[in-house]
Amino acid sequence: MPDAVTSDDRLVHAIQNGDQSALGRVMEKYAAYVGTIVWNIVRDRLTRADAEEIVSDVFLILWRSADKVYPGRLKGYLSVMARRRSINALRRAGQYAPPEDDELPITAPGPEDAVLRRAEYEALRQTVDALPEPDRTIFIRHYYFCQKTAEIASALGMNVNTVKKKLSRGRERLRRALAEGGYFIA
Repeated sequence: MPDAVTSDDRLVHAIQNGDQSALGRVMEKYAAYVGTIVWNIVRDRLTRADAEEIVSDVFLILWRSADKVYPGRLKGYLSVMARRRSINALRRAGQYAPPEDDELPITAPGPEDAVLRRAEYEALRQTVDALPEPDRTIFIRHYYFCQKTAEIASALGMNVNTVKKKLSRGRERLRRALAEGGYFIA
């Protein structure tokens, strides 16, 4: 894993210096990953060509703003950009509807409180990492990869209601952990 992070960091640095071949290598490595995130969000509400355009836009954003990618965070940056671009495309097409009971009700501190936001993020990440399997996998598939509960249930050989219950319990666990850490939970 450290080699992958180091390799990604070198690629980002090369992109920052205008190396187009580095962008090509990032695209080869992460195009399927970004495409999966985009398609899980847009599904049949946009065309395949629209989804492919969103994927291309994500890499164009990387090219233009590689200086905003923190070391070791390329994959996360790409996933955030893929989600944002997909949701924006759905909004423009009048196709966006908030996900079913998906929102984790956490009120983030204001922009002036960057340290608090970082601490909240770390607490959230650690709590998700501490979830037992398959709960952790279900949570990540649902909230990170935007997979529907039926898809997760099918992929993991589980009942849909079991997946929903595990998501509900996971959200409650996160609420409790964050509340214990002194974070405001709506």
